[in-house]
Amino acid sequence: MMSNSTPLTVSYFILEAYLNVGYLRYLCFMITAMLYIVIVVANTSLIVVICVNRSLHEPMYLFLCSLFVNELYGSTGLFPFLLVQILSDIHTVSAPLCFLQIFCLHTYGGIEFYNLTVMSYDRYLAICYPLQYNTRMTSHKALIFIILLWLYSFVKFPTTLYLSIRLTLCGNIINGLYCSNYAVVKLACSETQVNNIYGLFNTVLSVFVPLFPILFSYIKILRVCFSGSKQTRQKALSTCTPHLVSLLNFSFGCSFEILQSRFDMSGVPSVLRIILSLYFLTIQPLMNPVMYGLQMSKLRNICKHVLCYKLLAGRSNN
Repeated sequence: MMSNSTPLTVSYFILEAYLNVGYLRYLCFMITAMLYIVIVVANTSLIVVICVNRSLHEPMYLFLCSLFVNELYGSTGLFPFLLVQILSDIHTVSAPLCFLQIFCLHTYGGIEFYNLTVMSYDRYLAICYPLQYNTRMTSHKALIFIILLWLYSFVKFPTTLYLSIRLTLCGNIINGLYCSNYAVVKLACSETQVNNIYGLFNTVLSVFVPLFPILFSYIKILRVCFSGSKQTRQKALSTCTPHLVSLLNFSFGCSFEILQSRFDMSGVPSVLRIILSLYFLTIQPLMNPVMYGLQMSKLRNICKHVLCYKLLAGRSNN
């Protein structure tokens, strides 16, 4: 274990949040592995359904496809790492792997939020301008939005990561189950003012800037719902409910993770801290494919058709 007072060249980090549960770790391993398998199967299935069916090559479903790809990306940045750590007696991670995980998880969060922002704008156009929707939001424009939001997230975060890598650290103990940027910054004994200022600027760009189009879109949608017909309200409810639930769920998970990293949470029970720290990285990838698959009637009907076809094909072969 390394000291917290002397500058050091850190080659690895110790993850302190893992509890000693004895043989229960095998049960934890099985539950975590099952969660990861369900996430991969659910998201991959919907990605394949959207890509294969030409009738789903519409902006809304292209944005959903991007969302499901991001769920696979984010969960792959966490779950294999968790599975290894659960079975390990010593919970250490090399510095390069730690920074790679920071990059994956932070870019996942950025892409998720930007994707949900673009989806709110798409719903605004579909509900408020139904007649002009097909000209205002084409599949080509949707693909451009998707490429830009992924590129922007990947280009923006390396600056934050570089500012953390260059820090002189006086310790290597991270109070968490996985690596996070601010957890590394807190270990620094060199000046972190630049990190804090850029971190604040990055938070504004990542959270508050996307928040304005989201609020604008839903204020306009609500106005149309209150002044429109019953059919308009039903359409808005069916298409906006899964998006709103996903947005609120992700915002809650991210908010707790930010609060936990910035403030002293020692008064919160360890098990609860662990559950909430994993919340936005486990519930979101698990919930989105299930929720959108059930709520979006067109996607649900095609999934049912594919499933019934496979069942009938299997019976005929037998």
